[in-house]
Order: sequence, then C-alpha cells, then structure tokens
Amino acid sequence: MNEINKNNKSFEDIKHIDENGIEFWYARELQVILEYKEWRKFNGVIQKAKNSCDNSNVNVLDHFVEVAKMVEIGSGAHREQIDYELSRYACYLIAQNGDSRKKVISLAQTYFAVQTRKQEISEKEYSMLTEDEKRFYQRDLARKGNYSLNQTAKKAGVKNFDRFHNSGYKGLYNGETANDIAKRKGLRCREDILDNMGSEELAANLFRIT
Repeated sequence: MNEINKNNKSFEDIKHIDENGIEFWYARELQVILEYKEWRKFNGVIQKAKNSCDNSNVNVLDHFVEVAKMVEIGSGAHREQIDYELSRYACYLIAQNGDSRKKVISLAQTYFAVQTRKQEISEKEYSMLTEDEKRFYQRDLARKGNYSLNQTAKKAGVKNFDRFHNSGYKGLYNGETANDIAKRKGLRCREDILDNMGSEELAANLFRIT
C-alpha cells in the first residue's frame, strides 16, 4: 500500500495546470516515473497509445499535444527537444501500452483508469453515489472551477479577491459573506466553508463559480 501511495503521489506531483485550469502531464516527466531510461523506447509506447486513441475514434490531438522545448546540453549550448502535453486519458493509454512487466506500469494503469473514470461519471451513476461520494465529487469540481475562476479574474485585472468572491457569495446567500457563512456553520478559523457543505449546497456553489 505504501508503494501505491508513493507512486500515486508522484503522478499528482508531476501534474500541471494550464491557464484555463485544465490538467496535463509532460511525457518526459511521465517517462521518469514509469522507469523508462530511453526516450526512444518511451516514444514508441506513446505512438502505440496514439494509435489506440485513434482506433477508439477519439481525436488524438485533443489528448496528445506535441510541444518543442529548448534544453541546455552543456557549455551554454541549447537544442530543441520534443515533448508532449498529455491528458489524463492519454496517460491511461500510455500505461495500457507500457511494459506490463514493470510494477509501476500496473500501478499507473489502476491510478489513471480510476481517475479518468471519475471524470466520466454519468447522471445515472451520480444518482447512485452515496452522499459522501457526491460531496467529494462536487468538491473536486468546485476546486477546479475556483482555480479557473481565479485565473480568469486575475487576467481581467481583479486585485481584491476576497471582495470578488464575497460578491458571489452575497448573491447566492442573501447578502452573507464567506465569514458570515463560516460563523453560521460554526467553523473554526481557517476552515474552508466549501469543505463543510453537502452535495446540494456544493452544486449550487459550482453554479455560482461557473
């Protein structure tokens, strides 16, 4: 279990978030986690994963974005290096096409399969979740939504984020600020109000964020 947790943390540690709040992984960083020493061999796995994606009638370019980076090769010299920005689904396909003899590949298959599935939950499946599962699911969506909202607000020139977010809370909670809501819920200092909401209240806040 410790090994699984260690590797799951590694997969999360190398995750990146773009300016639109979309998560992605760099292939070169994933290569290290999956214990491939040579880019040539790992790139072969990527090509197989791209073929799997295409065979499933899924747009490859939506999940495998080729990028070029300049890397230092010594003495101040640089050269261009090809990399990929990978979606979670792309990482799953890479794990599926990786060397099954590697234990870390099996861990990656499980991790990315579970995480990808979480993102594809249907309305019917959602209705079958327990209240705690619904709450965790909605809280994750709200967390991602807030990140995207903050990035958009920052680009628009917002400086006072407390006032900005409180304007949203006031509209949803009949004039209550975040502090008012926290006091009404009896929360201690620094407790996040979103962490102390049920699934329906979180869904309403997700609407506010959107």
